[in-house]
Amino acid sequence: MCRARHLRKPRLLFRKQLPTSDPDSPWGSDAPVDVHSMLPNALAGAGRTRHVLAPLIPFPIHARQAHFQISAHFTNKMKKFEYNVLPSRVIFGSGSVKKLPAEIERLNVSRPLLLATPGKSNFSNQLSDIIQAAAITIAGTFPHAKAHTPTSVTEEATAFLASVAADCVVSIGGGSVVGLGKAVSIRTGVPHISVPTTYSGSEMTPILGETQNGKKTTRSDPKILPAVVIYDADFTMTLPPAICSTSGINAIAHAVEALYATNANPITSMLALEGIKALAAALLQIVRSPESKAPREEALYGAWLCGAVLGSSSMGLHHKLCHVLGGSFALPHAETHTVVLPHALSYNAPAIPEQMAKLATVFPGSNGDALRGLELLLQELGVPRALKDLGMEEGDIEKATEIAAGNQYPNPRPLEKQWIRELIRRAWAGETAKADLCNE
Repeated sequence: MCRARHLRKPRLLFRKQLPTSDPDSPWGSDAPVDVHSMLPNALAGAGRTRHVLAPLIPFPIHARQAHFQISAHFTNKMKKFEYNVLPSRVIFGSGSVKKLPAEIERLNVSRPLLLATPGKSNFSNQLSDIIQAAAITIAGTFPHAKAHTPTSVTEEATAFLASVAADCVVSIGGGSVVGLGKAVSIRTGVPHISVPTTYSGSEMTPILGETQNGKKTTRSDPKILPAVVIYDADFTMTLPPAICSTSGINAIAHAVEALYATNANPITSMLALEGIKALAAALLQIVRSPESKAPREEALYGAWLCGAVLGSSSMGLHHKLCHVLGGSFALPHAETHTVVLPHALSYNAPAIPEQMAKLATVFPGSNGDALRGLELLLQELGVPRALKDLGMEEGDIEKATEIAAGNQYPNPRPLEKQWIRELIRRAWAGETAKADLCNE
């Protein structure tokens, strides 16, 4: 069994100073309040209007106005960190897509080009009706977005944008069309408005992954980030539970890697755990009650947080490996993330005991074991579990190993070729992930 030294977790205790008459308020007594347990609840709080910690969090945390006297008890020293708030405007809520015309005008543009995937004309038609009802001219529609953002498709879309004199792009759909919107926007300088219909989280990252000649490359630039993101659960109601599940696990993978990223910090870690918790619970409810809107709204909320933390964090083994499998072997994006996640997490587990303990608190049924909780979640969702079922040949394992282990990149555990190969083999075969990928 692999072993790693466990680090003790620092605790912060805040003592309330402002009296309150609310007996249910967490600030209703002079007892110390454990901020580590309170903040995630504050994030999800509703009906409160006072925003606190606004300079630190990229969206409001709702709580009562209060003043605190800090009495801190540390078991180790708080490490230094940097946190960059991404400059994106987010509009969230059922029916929010009706605000699209106002957002187009706010950006001082007037001829949007709609981007979509083949077979999703119903979504683009709905947006077209809303935009034209506001007397805004639709420059055109490009419904040819493809997975992994091939540069050839981007070139076609860019040429079409110029031919119709469009001055902005509006993407409607999942990660594939969001990627196309990013690619067109960064090449032309036109603003990008994204209306996500899945839980990929790509809309919240300044990262663009593109495929050319069978190789997928990524780059990061604040200019890649969409200018506006509109989250409207009404546009997710027809998404089949099976796609919801793989798309949601894809988003969870973003947050998992953010927890152990080399540039992880208390803010991204808090948001990552909240996002995972929201998504895990929501996905289970979507599978059980596909027609219920509430869990789909909760899933969008979780996807937003998971995407936001990926945009502020470096990517490790999981994402690098998925980029190899998608770009070099044309495997489907969300399904590949779903299959690989437990195996990549098991590889890194010996090096991240503190993060594994935190994950065990947000995966239902973990009982202190994050891998167990993730395994139970995947089983209940009924998602694909083997790369061979996604179209990967057994003979591709060696090639994938060579590419994935060929270049070192930030990861909590060094890349060891023999164990990367075994990781990929297990993922290909659909075996249960185990944290035994080491020599000890």
